[in-house]
Amino acid sequence: MQSHKINLTPPYSKANLSGADLTPTLTCLIHDSDPERRFPAVIAVPGGSYEHCSKREGEPCAARWYSHGYNSFVLDYSCVDKPFPTALLELAAAVEYIRANAEALRCTDKIIITGFSAGGHLTASLAVHHSRYQHLFTENIRPDLTVLCYPVITAGRYTHALSAKNIAPTDDLKALANLENHVAETTPPSFIWHCADDKTVPVQNSLMYATALSEKEIPYELHIFPQGGHGIAMCDITTIRNGDPRYVNPTAAQWFPLALDWTERMLQI
Repeated sequence: MQSHKINLTPPYSKANLSGADLTPTLTCLIHDSDPERRFPAVIAVPGGSYEHCSKREGEPCAARWYSHGYNSFVLDYSCVDKPFPTALLELAAAVEYIRANAEALRCTDKIIITGFSAGGHLTASLAVHHSRYQHLFTENIRPDLTVLCYPVITAGRYTHALSAKNIAPTDDLKALANLENHVAETTPPSFIWHCADDKTVPVQNSLMYATALSEKEIPYELHIFPQGGHGIAMCDITTIRNGDPRYVNPTAAQWFPLALDWTERMLQI
């Protein structure tokens, strides 16, 4: 395995944003045992309320995808007082970097983005708004598939207040951050999972996104697990937090094999 980290250079100024003191990075986990083989790419986008990037939702997720035959990447994006579309441009820059360097990175032309909580909002933001910002980039920034893990989707009634405050402090930005209103025919297919008892990011977020996808006849798969709350990541010992047994949830842990199966089926279409 090759492992390295690169600094991303998003086109902040082209979007009338300041990039001063911003240092988004992309950690790369690349298969190198067979020089002739190429692998699909998965970008893990951790949550953290747009206040920080959760370590529990980054590398453990990337490592799991890597172990199943994907080249894996972890995005460390800008947070706190960095309103929309700052982080979106950083994720788009990560997609562009992988596409532009696919041969060196031993990647196919397929890119899947897996986002957790606020990272799910960031992932879905690129899914629905990629055409709005495509002109700022040379490579295609549209992901092929998205996997959304207990995502924040709306800035409305069912939002996560802190995430919405950080990403969309004005009414105009809130309108853009209400992702359920921006699903279009070009939005990529999505695998979505959530826990019904999530009190931090209500399950309605996932239901709203799935409904919007359904109305546009975009393929999706939705799983609602009865218990687990929020932030349980891989749902096993690898992402347990402070020894709390709530984070070990064999039922919700089914999300990964289900997502892997869905991804493999979608890549064959």
